[in-house]
Amino acid sequence: MKECIAMLLAGGQGSRLYALTQKLAKPAVPFGGKYRIIDFPLSNCVNSGIDTVGVLTQYQPLVLNEYIGSGQPWGLDRLHGGVHVLPPYQTATGSDWYKGTANAIYQNINFIDRYHPEYVLILSGDHIYKMDYSLMIEQHKKTGADCTIAVLEVPWEEASRFGIMTADENGAVVKFTEKPKEPDSNLASMGIYVFSWDKLRSYLVADEAKTTSSNDFGKDIIPAMLSDGEKLYTYAFDGYWKDVGTIDSLWDANMDLLNPGKPLDLWSDEWRIYSRTPALPPHFIDAGAKVDNSIITEGCRVFGTVENSVLFAGVEIQKGAAVDSSILMPGACVEPGAVVQYSIVAENVTVKTGAVVGKKPEDCADVDEWGVAVVGEGVTVGASSTVGPKAMIREDVKEGETV
Repeated sequence: MKECIAMLLAGGQGSRLYALTQKLAKPAVPFGGKYRIIDFPLSNCVNSGIDTVGVLTQYQPLVLNEYIGSGQPWGLDRLHGGVHVLPPYQTATGSDWYKGTANAIYQNINFIDRYHPEYVLILSGDHIYKMDYSLMIEQHKKTGADCTIAVLEVPWEEASRFGIMTADENGAVVKFTEKPKEPDSNLASMGIYVFSWDKLRSYLVADEAKTTSSNDFGKDIIPAMLSDGEKLYTYAFDGYWKDVGTIDSLWDANMDLLNPGKPLDLWSDEWRIYSRTPALPPHFIDAGAKVDNSIITEGCRVFGTVENSVLFAGVEIQKGAAVDSSILMPGACVEPGAVVQYSIVAENVTVKTGAVVGKKPEDCADVDEWGVAVVGEGVTVGASSTVGPKAMIREDVKEGETV
């Protein structure tokens, strides 16, 4: 028997990341020079004392499944518990894709029942943050809640973008509204829940029987529990948290690592973020290179100029190339005379000689024309070609072409 197990929803397509998620699931997208997004919830679980995690995969799971492996990098290679990859599967009555977040958990009721947990922690696989889940579970026990929902105060002008919780002075939820036009609270749901398992189990079964349900926690399970008068409480979180489900938010989160205040400290031994990134030779910076305010990961070779950027393992910036305010994922290469600025460049991309990818905001006559440029995995950007701001490149760019 386990007091609490975690179920990590990692099957989303990540369509708002466009070219970056054509060939891999959103939680497998690289982050911060060394990590993948899923490293954060997995590391949070281990650091919080949770040693049993079910990872629910669906869309493009190959890289993610391979990356998780036995769970050894996170200390989750255990005989009783550990990490388990849980894709949709066929039963005697047929098979079905995960139709929603609640349905994904419903299809794995038997897995959860194997451990007879008192509590189940529901997590998302597309957030960057450090959080001690044990504190949230402890509050859940003290309040006698049926469900505890992690919330974060957001600016009032942004509240309409989130599921908003309205709570009384004791933290009890009195109202939940999905993306309200006129919010009466700025407590945004983080999509992190602690449920008492017996209670959640009954609601999952009931929800599955409703043909009109969208089988979603935010749209169906939480409103149903609130309507029935169940005890729902908020858990206030005041640390760094970023939903990296869009190009802009993924770029912002990587850039946050370069801020002097370091809102997310990846270098602290007190709450380590573990990863499976293979060991590579130390990075090399040539005597004629210029590197300023950047993260340079092992295996990188820099002969040109890099400013305000994050370089993942094995990236090469050749002599005369310039990179500014960009994220270059593993194996990317920028050839002589090429410029990459305000861009996200995926794995194994080659930016050929003299090409220009992205544009500085101040160089755009109209601010609405500016945005982060994205080059998808394995693409070659041809010599002397131009990739403009906001571009979403999925196929090779021909020599001299402007896109």
